[in-house]
Amino acid sequence: MAPVAVYPEPTNNGQVATKLSAIPHASGVPVTGAVKPQATVEEMAGKWSDFRFRPIRESQVSREMTRRYFSDLDKYAESDIVIVGAGSCGLSTAYCLAKARPDLKIAIIEANVSPGGGAWLGGQLFSAMIMRKPADAFLREVGVPYEDAGEDSNYVTVKHAALFTSTMLSKVLQFPNVKLFNATSVEDLITRRSPDGTLRVAGVVTNWTLVTMHHDDQSCMDPNTINAPIIVSTTGHDGPFGAFCVKRMVAMDAIPALGGMRGLDMNVAEDAIVKGTREVAPGLIVGGMELSEVDGANRMGPTFGAMALSGVKAAEEALKVFEERREQCNEGGKW
Repeated sequence: MAPVAVYPEPTNNGQVATKLSAIPHASGVPVTGAVKPQATVEEMAGKWSDFRFRPIRESQVSREMTRRYFSDLDKYAESDIVIVGAGSCGLSTAYCLAKARPDLKIAIIEANVSPGGGAWLGGQLFSAMIMRKPADAFLREVGVPYEDAGEDSNYVTVKHAALFTSTMLSKVLQFPNVKLFNATSVEDLITRRSPDGTLRVAGVVTNWTLVTMHHDDQSCMDPNTINAPIIVSTTGHDGPFGAFCVKRMVAMDAIPALGGMRGLDMNVAEDAIVKGTREVAPGLIVGGMELSEVDGANRMGPTFGAMALSGVKAAEEALKVFEERREQCNEGGKW
């Protein structure tokens, strides 16, 4: 059989690619892998008649995407911490974990294409995000501007919830030890039995969300897996993908029946969620509104301070459990 045709890949004006290095752009933003500093937008302005993109072969794009993605799948198949759900609580957890421990591999699994959960908007599709004090401390931590009516006010206002969410995504995704797998669902949990019979979580079972949604009308489409000693689940209250991990633990008799989310009471709900963020079963830490389903906590509605601070506490809990359980690892450091 004759070999497939081989095509030379286009080059950048004859220049040979160099080893990846961060070269400052005029804006101060690092440009990685560049041979030399690139033109600024201002320099391109008014010169569109002669404008051309650099040449490329379509296979280069395909190879670059798939090479990186499958490299990430290989790297994060053994993770230190997996966060299920990239809403406001999950992103806050990831931020605190990655900042505190750059040595850990942190995978985030998000069922939707767009991370952020319900934090792209405020309540009833309104745009402003309200956070009760003292959650304004977290906004200052991540650099999100807000309006404060004064020391006597009980809350602050972010002009658009998307400003908070986009800032969190930008901060989290820039950490080199974090990988977000979006459009990916957690279909099940990896579990182990301890010598005393206790069930503990040892990873997640994943699939592309579009596959997960079509198990009923297609033939068997088996999943993939990620091993990790600590799972932080922040999937939100009950829904198509909400409260999945705790519902699965109930099905395995690892935790009692769910308490079910109660009616809306902001003053009670936010305190309860932050205080209640914890390890609900060995290896499984739950935060955010998923916790309301476990504890029978009240709904909080359109106020987001508890989501951010639950993430802060979830990160603390995850690191504490991670250090406590190191000695319980099997030989070779695997759980």
